[in-house]
Amino acid sequence: MSKPPWQALRAVSRGRPQRVSMQEHMAIDVSPGPTQPIHRISDYFPHFYPFAKHTLRTPEPHPAVTPAIRSAPQPQPDPEPEGDSDDSTALGTLEFTLLFDADNSALHCTAHCAKGLKPPASGSVDIYVKANLLPGASKASQLQTRTVRGTRGPVWEETLTYHGFTRQDAGRKTLRLCVCEDPWLRRRRRALPLGELRVPLRKLVPNRARSFDVCLEKQKLTRRPKSLDTARGMSLYEEEEGEAAGEERGRILLSLCYSSRQGGLQVGVLRCAHLAPMDANGYSDPFVRLLLRPNVGKRSKYKTSVRKKTLNPEFNEEFFYTGPREELAQKTLLVSVWDYDLGTADDFIGGVQLSSQAGGERQRHWCECLGCSDCRLELWHPLDGTPLPLDD
Repeated sequence: MSKPPWQALRAVSRGRPQRVSMQEHMAIDVSPGPTQPIHRISDYFPHFYPFAKHTLRTPEPHPAVTPAIRSAPQPQPDPEPEGDSDDSTALGTLEFTLLFDADNSALHCTAHCAKGLKPPASGSVDIYVKANLLPGASKASQLQTRTVRGTRGPVWEETLTYHGFTRQDAGRKTLRLCVCEDPWLRRRRRALPLGELRVPLRKLVPNRARSFDVCLEKQKLTRRPKSLDTARGMSLYEEEEGEAAGEERGRILLSLCYSSRQGGLQVGVLRCAHLAPMDANGYSDPFVRLLLRPNVGKRSKYKTSVRKKTLNPEFNEEFFYTGPREELAQKTLLVSVWDYDLGTADDFIGGVQLSSQAGGERQRHWCECLGCSDCRLELWHPLDGTPLPLDD
C-alpha cells in the first residue's frame, strides 16, 4: 500500500532519502537516453499535486544513494584502429622481376605471384596482371597475363615483353602494374583494379635483372584532355603526370641489308610498337608503305599486309630495291604507317625518312647499311607525325 502524498513530502522535509520506485528504475533501464542513463526520472518529470506548492528546478547531481536494482553496464565499443582499412598493406603484394635488354631494345616484366589480395566486392577470385608504360597511350602499351582462377594467391610466372624499348624510354617512362579481376563477370561496367603500383624505369641497370616485392596501392585516376585533337582517336589518350600522351605516334623496327649477290637493297619491315590509336575502339588496323625516291623507271612502291585491331603489329615482311650502292646513297627511303579504313581514306599514323641527309640515327642506319655488304642492320625509329609524300 503506497503512502499518501503528504507523507512523502514530509519525509523529504525531514532529510530522509527519497526512495525510487521500481517503475522509475524500469523506465531507466528501458530508455537510457541518447548519451547517459537518466538517474532519476522524477528530476525531469516532477509530480504535481493540487495541494503542494510546486517549483520547477533544474536537475542536480544525484546524491550517493544505493538503488535497489542496478542497470546492467552498457558495453563500450572498441576504438576503431587508426588509418584506413584499405591502405597498401591491406591490398596485398605483388612479386615481379624487370630486365632491360639494351642490346635488343626490349623490356621484360615477369609476373611471379601475388599474396594477401583483398577480395573484390563481386566475390570473384579470378585474377590477372595488366601492365602499361606511362606516359603514353594506355592501349598502345597495354599487356596482360593470363587469368588465374579460384585463388587469392595467384601464381603466374609469365613474362610480358615491350619491344622497341630504348635507353631514352628508360630515363623518362614509368611502368604501371595493375592487379585486376577477370572482366568476364563484369561485362556491363568497367571494374576497378584491386590495386596497382608504379616503378620508375630509370632505376634499372641495363642487362641486369632486378626483383621486386611491392605493396599494392589504390588506383590513381588520370585526367583526359578537355578538347579533342584534329586526328581521329586522339581523345582516347590519357594525360599522365602532367604530360600529354598524344605527342608520341609510335615506332617502327626496320632492317637494312645491301646484298652484293643480288645487287640491291633489302628492306625488312619487322614490327611496330606503341602506335597511336586511330579507330573508335581504341585500336588501329595498321599497315606500312615504302617509297624510294627518286626511282624513275623502276618499281619504288611497296605495301605490307594489314594487321587487324592492334597497336603493336608484327609484319616480318621483306622488300627489294635494285641498284648499285652509289646510286642508292643519293636516294631517300620513305616509310609510313597507316590505319586501314574500309570505304574511306586511310588515316596516317606516322612516318620516317632514311637518307644520307636525314641526320641522327636515321642517317647512321642508312649510311652504315650502304657502307658494308651482306650485313643486316636492325634499328628502331620513332615515327614523325608529319605526313610524307606518296608520289615519286
